Amino acid sequence: MERKIIITEDGSSTIHLPEWDEHYHSVHGAIQEAKHVFIKSGLSLFSERELSILEIGFGTGLNSFITFLEAKKLNLIVDYVGIEAYPIVSEEIEKLNYVSELDAIEFTEVFAEMHQQEWEVKNKISTSFSLTKRNQFFTEINDQNKFNLIYFDAFGAQVQPELWTEDIFKLMYSALKKEGVLVTYSAKGSVRRAMQSVGFTVERLPGPPGKREMLRGKK
Repeated sequence: MERKIIITEDGSSTIHLPEWDEHYHSVHGAIQEAKHVFIKSGLSLFSERELSILEIGFGTGLNSFITFLEAKKLNLIVDYVGIEAYPIVSEEIEKLNYVSELDAIEFTEVFAEMHQQEWEVKNKISTSFSLTKRNQFFTEINDQNKFNLIYFDAFGAQVQPELWTEDIFKLMYSALKKEGVLVTYSAKGSVRRAMQSVGFTVERLPGPPGKREMLRGKK
């Protein structure tokens, strides 16, 4: 499927899939969305501890890179697992402007390493951040009581409704530890009901720019 790099409203890049008219991030701002949904509403709930994170849709590596940067401020030791069935390629990675837009030039090599490291192998990015990238479909996730936090960043239900079903959220619920949290940009009623049906306590939160609401679930 064709993928095009575009610039979103906050100046940060994302990938557009013309065939689906779908984007990897919000066109209102890729970095703004990531910080609001996954950092403010997820990561910031934790501080000064060890934390295991599962990302559903590693994609451009934006969420992983921002988490690396923000975890330093929160004094977190992070074990990060990113799931991706269709990895982007080096030519696309080179066109992403996250390092400059996040004013993180000193960590240019970190962003590069996140994409260049081998799949299925845990890599110690720093003394406090480990990354494992798994090349698999979401339906193949079988972790049990392993993660404190899930970033659910799959493509929208309008193009891949099969990723937003009770069956998928059962896998997410099983993968979380007790008191674990799942955050997602979606606010669809069908998604909220699917999450609730498998056991999540779900709350609606204010959404990122361009979106009224988002969802957060707790096990």
